Amino acid sequence: MEYQDKTLKCKDCGKDFIFSAGEQEFYAEKGFENEPVRCRDCRDKRRRSREGDREPRQMFTVTCAECGQETQVPFQPKDDRPVYCRECFNKRRGVR
Repeated sequence: MEYQDKTLKCKDCGKDFIFSAGEQEFYAEKGFENEPVRCRDCRDKRRRSREGDREPRQMFTVTCAECGQETQVPFQPKDDRPVYCRECFNKRRGVR
């Protein structure tokens, strides 16, 4: 199917925005049935406002099992498994 750019009206700000042929193709590939109702700026603004509503991630202070440096991790460590700082973890994974 060949898609053509469409002009839609944003439900939040009322401005016209283009729903491009490429975006339409992407929506079709993903199986999305509804067209977007907000322009890019309003979608981004809405996403940022929702992200601000989240509680901050709980961090746990641990000592790296390899270098002994104190660091923080976003999970509750288990006593039977070693925990590494970011640098040592990346070295073990072979990431530079």
